[in-house]
Amino acid sequence: MTDLRPDFPNHLPFHDQNTVDPGENAPVILLHGFGGDRQTWQNTQTALSSKVRSLAFDLPGHGQALDWPRIGNAGIAAKAVAQSLEHLALAKVHLVGHSMGGAVAALVALNDPERVASLTLLAPGGFGPEINHRLLRRYATTSDVEGMEVLLEQFFGWEFRLPKFLAKTAADSRARPGATATLEAIVEEIIDGTVQKTLPRDELAALKIPIKVIWGTQDRVLPTRQAHKLPGIVATHIFERVGHMPHLEIPKEVTRLILQNAGVN
Repeated sequence: MTDLRPDFPNHLPFHDQNTVDPGENAPVILLHGFGGDRQTWQNTQTALSSKVRSLAFDLPGHGQALDWPRIGNAGIAAKAVAQSLEHLALAKVHLVGHSMGGAVAALVALNDPERVASLTLLAPGGFGPEINHRLLRRYATTSDVEGMEVLLEQFFGWEFRLPKFLAKTAADSRARPGATATLEAIVEEIIDGTVQKTLPRDELAALKIPIKVIWGTQDRVLPTRQAHKLPGIVATHIFERVGHMPHLEIPKEVTRLILQNAGVN
């Protein structure tokens, strides 16, 4: 991106969790989904902290990057992430992305394969045309706690007990000036009418890096069948009774798979 205003940094806002020797392993970069922010990775970063450094970014139009000069689809976010990695002099990273962040991570790897050591994709966007466009559009525009709670329940498995603070936190984020309009603009770039744009899955599989795809059988945002019949080189992990938020629903298993893909014992 070359259109950054002078009052903006040259990298996306991020939280850096580092309690290990940074020279030992490439850091893990965590990219959240649509309508979220880097706080969604807080517990994941804590769990990773004894093994590897991790950085969780706010994608353009989200969190502290709400007023980022350019917002839009996964391709635009991927450019911002790539610029941020370059500015922070991170020559080699392990990318972890959830939902829209999964599509962003995949695009970063396709555009700069030498920088990416592994890909771990949680219910990633772009793996098939089907998407719950009605749910995402409502999620973009809802700002009251009660309505947000009803919507968020659709993101998790049927048995998951939704913490009360999640709905309030999400509703509070919509109260910021411009937040709802920004998400509305982004969701309309993600969704093409009633479907989503797709990634070149064969090109992803051709990357000479380990790739894991993690999905839940009760995902009501992106159907689990998008993980079926992936190229054989891609490791696919399907979890029963899990929805669209595996990092929050089965955090221990997700952390284990991230570390495994990063080659960290």
